[in-house]
Amino acid sequence: MEIPERFAPLAPGLYLVATPIGNLGDITLRALDVLKRVDRIACEDTRQTQKLLNHFQIATPTESCHEHNEHERSATLVRALQEGARIALVTDAGMPGISDPGSWLTAAAIAGGVPVFPIPGANAALSALVASGLPTSEFHFLGFLPEKAGARRTRIETLAAAGNEAGTLVFYEAPHRILDTLADLESIFGVELRVVVARELTKLHEEFLRGTVVEVRQALASRDSVRGEITLLVQAPAERPASGAAGASKERIADRVARIGAEAGVDEKEALKRLARELGQSKSELYRELQRERARMRAR
Repeated sequence: MEIPERFAPLAPGLYLVATPIGNLGDITLRALDVLKRVDRIACEDTRQTQKLLNHFQIATPTESCHEHNEHERSATLVRALQEGARIALVTDAGMPGISDPGSWLTAAAIAGGVPVFPIPGANAALSALVASGLPTSEFHFLGFLPEKAGARRTRIETLAAAGNEAGTLVFYEAPHRILDTLADLESIFGVELRVVVARELTKLHEEFLRGTVVEVRQALASRDSVRGEITLLVQAPAERPASGAAGASKERIADRVARIGAEAGVDEKEALKRLARELGQSKSELYRELQRERARMRAR
């Protein structure tokens, strides 16, 4: 273990500083030292960072660098770095660049020949993973799933098609979407899927909900509301789920639609509508699934 010289000059360059995800006690001594000694701090939200700096009595100047201005601001910051500046980059919580601003500035700094120094610290994905009880030898961090229902289902179906090749899947999810996401996971992977919802990590109301996707979804659905920052972990099953709605039947959607049409004497549109009602899905969602199924068949 290398022990740094406390009063050695801080080298010029970009410092990617992890900040606490909830508990201020998770800030590292090295992070505090860097934040005190850099020339300025680029922040996702200067107001949020100022609370942290005030708590630790750090007076370093700050400026904004967030998702809406990172591309524009990077050019100015890189020029300053090339001239010998020492700049820290922080986000509101956790490690810059992990589902937060920072990756663009980092790439620009490297392209400009600027040294980049990671200052490790708290991270919600890894904290949730190690306490989840799910396999940790191999995992796949995917950030946030798409907000729109159709795009979200398509993304999950793509992951389901890969089976357990990626090990444990780790997502971030918004509290107002978690129930819909769990319902999609249940529909696509099946009711025995093992999941963990890690909520409000390192904070006063930290909580882990572990069990099947049905058990966890029902536990959350029974509450008046779901709040807080959420990390969702999924243990991908050893076998790939059967294709088709709900992942519960090996019969293709096209075959089921054709069968319903023949039995009821209705056209495909009406048959699709009846199947959607039977499966508890929207007609448009089932239609997209039917189109994807046909596309896979044509590709063979």
